[in-house]
Amino acid sequence: MKQSKKIISILILCLFSAKLALADATYYLVRHAEKQKDGTKDPALTQKGHKRAEFLAKQLSLAGVSKIYSTDYKRTRTTAKPLADILGLEITLYDARQLKEFTQALRQEDGNIFIVGHSNTTPVLTEMLSGKSVDAMQETEYENLYQVVIIDGKARLSRFRMFPMKDDSSNH
Repeated sequence: MKQSKKIISILILCLFSAKLALADATYYLVRHAEKQKDGTKDPALTQKGHKRAEFLAKQLSLAGVSKIYSTDYKRTRTTAKPLADILGLEITLYDARQLKEFTQALRQEDGNIFIVGHSNTTPVLTEMLSGKSVDAMQETEYENLYQVVIIDGKARLSRFRMFPMKDDSSNH
């Protein structure tokens, strides 16, 4: 009797571990929206950047996002905030210098996850999650939205181009 309980416990543990290793998830990854060029290390978004963040939030508000991650910079947190506000979710901070560890943690999560990063980290994180090659981003690129869908341990990568935002700053 004790032997069969032990075997059942081991089987349950194995099934649970297998589920963790094969978590089904959809990741939406973006670089922060347009930032001010004020010479600081932590600039805010421009008016155009705020509009892009609002547009992105409207687009993803119906995607079933259940978790939002951002690095701890004004521009990334501000990009994530409109979607967090619409969905009533908290923004969880991650360390962009720890992408390998962050990727491992993300792979254990189920659901639809929104991640805001930077031009030098978003392509790398997308590659790590998808196992597929992703081109580097230029400093002027803000239109990319990556979607990595993981089902039964297999990844599918899609890249969407958000429309460039009209710059209304010349009208004021």
